[in-house]
Amino acid sequence: MKRLSALLGLVLAALLATAGDPAQAQIANINDAINKAGSLRYAANRLAKVYFQIGMGIEVDRSRRILDSQIAMYDRRVVELKNYAPTPEIKESYIALEKAWSGYKDLLVGAKPNPEAGRKLVGVSEEVVAIANKATGQLAAHSGTTQGKLVNISGRQRMLSQRIAKYYQAQAWGVAPADSQAQINKSRAEFSQMLGELAAAQINTPQIKEELDLGKQQWMFFEQALMGRGGDKKANSTNVATTSERILEVMDNVVGMYEKLLK
Repeated sequence: MKRLSALLGLVLAALLATAGDPAQAQIANINDAINKAGSLRYAANRLAKVYFQIGMGIEVDRSRRILDSQIAMYDRRVVELKNYAPTPEIKESYIALEKAWSGYKDLLVGAKPNPEAGRKLVGVSEEVVAIANKATGQLAAHSGTTQGKLVNISGRQRMLSQRIAKYYQAQAWGVAPADSQAQINKSRAEFSQMLGELAAAQINTPQIKEELDLGKQQWMFFEQALMGRGGDKKANSTNVATTSERILEVMDNVVGMYEKLLK
């Protein structure tokens, strides 16, 4: 009964999210598609992150709001992108993503956050991210432009920030797989490398350069939070929760700037 109520609530949230705003259900162009496709990469990681935070009692109200809004967004955008898909191969990717997402969502809303489901979430979220990443790459390749490439790369930075935070919170809750620290280290290295690549892009405007500088600053704060392993575990996880949201916000702004740059 609880599961049915939760699912009905999510359906209502999805309907409310699109009600009165037809633009929410449309994709304007290929760069908009790449941006929205990339959002499904980071959202899959972010959902696991906030699930773990709710389980640990970290930023509970905010984490629940994020959980509900991101599930509604995911439901909407998977269908949007599947309908938009410009090639049969890309459409197949979104059909696969739609199926994988259905199983992931069942874990997220099936019961109160618990360690047993949390252990499963790590692996399932990685599977969903992998399909979403493949589809985003296909759209970026289809665009064939420098702009599309930069929308993809900056969008991937959003995903990496949430992937790092996901594994950190999984470790804090005791549900992380054995290779979680290696995954954190790998994602941190890629994030730093891609910051440099974005900063070197010749089409950057002064506004993009300024936002990327802010991104570097927020990345420094996020990395400082990640190194807080000693002392108060709850305080450390709270710092990761808040700094991971700030770096996500900045990188999302960068993606939007690249998307609109040459329109």
